[in-house]
Order: sequence, then C-alpha cells, then structure tokens
Amino acid sequence: MSRMAEAFGPYERVPFAVEPLVARATAPGCFICEYLKGNPDYEHVEVYRTEDVVVFLDRYPTVFGRVMVAPVGHHTQVTGDFDETAYLALQQLIFRVSEAMRAVLQPERIYILSLGSEAANAHVHWHIVPVPAGLPLAEQQFHTLMHEHGAVQVPKHDMARYAASLKAQLKLEHLGVREN
Repeated sequence: MSRMAEAFGPYERVPFAVEPLVARATAPGCFICEYLKGNPDYEHVEVYRTEDVVVFLDRYPTVFGRVMVAPVGHHTQVTGDFDETAYLALQQLIFRVSEAMRAVLQPERIYILSLGSEAANAHVHWHIVPVPAGLPLAEQQFHTLMHEHGAVQVPKHDMARYAASLKAQLKLEHLGVREN
C-alpha cells in the first residue's frame, strides 16, 4: 500500500459533470482572481501565498493531492508575461511544491503542466499532479489528468490535513520567500 493510501485513505474517482465546469471556466471573470478576492463561490484550500504567488489544492481533483500554483497577478501567458527571473522563481517554487508532495505522498511520478487558454481559465497556472504508486498504465497520463474520467471527492478535513502536510514540508527559506 502506498503512503498516499495509508495517510489519506484511497479516494476513488466518481463521475464528474464536465459541462458545468466548462461553463464556469468560460464565464466572465477569472476563477483564480475570484478566489484571491475571497469570493466564497471560488473557495479553495490554500497551502501558501505571498504577494506574488499562490499555491492551493484543486477544488475538483482528478487524483488526490493535485495542487495548483499561480501568480497572484492576472497573467495569461506561460512565459510571455514574465521576465526570466520571475519565471524561474515560479518554476523554483513549483519544484519545491513537487518535492514536498513527493515527501508527503510518495507518488510513483509527478506530472507538471499548465492548462488553460484565452477561452477558458486564462489566468496562467500550473498543475502539479501526483501519480499514485501502482496505478495501472491505462489509468495514468490523460486518464489521470482530465475530468472526463471523473474526480475524487475528498473530505474537507483531509484536504486541510494534506495542505498542512505540504506546507510543513516546503523548504522555502532557500528561496528567500516570506509569507504575507
């Protein structure tokens, strides 16, 4: 049994209604900006925030442990809206979050990707997705990433416990980062 299953219980995927998610993603406004403003309709479990970046748990995870990292400012381009120094600082944080995830969950692999477009979820963000150890190949990659294959329903107390575990593992002092 993987540490993920031992620590947080196995969460199975359940069917997920993709159409409302798409409608929400294409509606006026930005889900990340709304979340950052404190809109309760866009609530997420936060792991970490500074004046420049936020790390939070995916509200509709396709696998337990999925984390998102986004700049606080509304940027839409993965590289084009950043100078090299700012971009590398974001990538360094993504590395630190991934390593914290590895320590907490001991996944077989971690996927890191940026999804979204000008048409939906335009605010650039990165998904950090743990692949549970022993997951059959047919359930990895696209199957693990996309909502068409379902989502896991994780109780709020387990999400909060996981967020606290990640934060405790983050080694941010080497980045010179201070929380707000």
